[in-house]
Amino acid sequence: MPAQQPAVSVIMPVLNEERHLRDSVRHILGQEYAGEMEVVIALGPSTDRTDEIAAELVTEDPRVHTVPNPTGRTPAALNAAIEASRHPIVVRVDGHGMLSPNYIATAVRLLEETGAQNVGGIMHAEGENAWEDAVAAAMTSRIGVGNAAFHTGGEAGPAETVYLGVFRREALEQQGGYNVEFIRAQDWELNFRIREAGGLIWFSPELKVQYRPRPSVRALAKQYKDYGRWRHVVARYHPGSINLRYLAPPAAVCAIAAGAVVGALVTPWAFAVPAGYLAAITAGSVPAGKGLSLKARAQIPVALATMHMCWGFGFLTSPRSLAAKVIASRRPSVRRDASEV
Repeated sequence: MPAQQPAVSVIMPVLNEERHLRDSVRHILGQEYAGEMEVVIALGPSTDRTDEIAAELVTEDPRVHTVPNPTGRTPAALNAAIEASRHPIVVRVDGHGMLSPNYIATAVRLLEETGAQNVGGIMHAEGENAWEDAVAAAMTSRIGVGNAAFHTGGEAGPAETVYLGVFRREALEQQGGYNVEFIRAQDWELNFRIREAGGLIWFSPELKVQYRPRPSVRALAKQYKDYGRWRHVVARYHPGSINLRYLAPPAAVCAIAAGAVVGALVTPWAFAVPAGYLAAITAGSVPAGKGLSLKARAQIPVALATMHMCWGFGFLTSPRSLAAKVIASRRPSVRRDASEV
């Protein structure tokens, strides 16, 4: 371990995060890290007490600063926070994410060991009530999210993208930051440009961030509808990025809808399709709910169905016009000039 650790800037895009903001910042300021640190919170137009809590945090600790983000959009918030920050290592954290105690120290070490431009780890979902426990179980189950390493874990190694990320500032500046047209999937798009420019994105299970799931079925449904909508944008933006894991939810939506219609109009045997799906997620929820309360276990199938159906619906209904707008804003990856190396 070097005698002096590099200084880090932690950037946080927040909007309506009164429930978790203070706890999230506490997990940052309490890091087991010897280097200098600052926290830059980009404030969207919240309708709860987020701004008030942020102002309190600024007065309580000189390392905390805020910048405005009038659009409320995540990529614009991230760019504003990056511009207002000043240190060579940039750590992205969300307002409902809780860093493990040695997260920053481990990430800095991995940047040095691997030579990566960005490192990230596991999105470790943890609930605070029965519903959130059910969502967390669904999000960390293979039946819920497939084989995504940042949800379910896996071996360390190169990756297409990672959860949140700890960047070398030079990589962010080289690529001009986040593309503001990507309301969702902005991490994937930025990491794509970094990789295209020859940079390494590194996943490690050593890095863990506690994630607080959405607090209601409605909020979860909107989240996963948006995920599906923007994953189709990504697929149109970069056709080679799609795989069977992403096609499973829209295929399930089509199959279930067809089964229900045919079952109602032609033959009741077609109801076997939606019935089979319900049986599958019910069976899959049993191992996922191990150790949880009975109330939480009973809600896992609801969480799974919400995630699958809303993701698939969002994917199927994602308009071509949205993808066209995003593609028109495409930023070419920028390689470092050889004279700068």
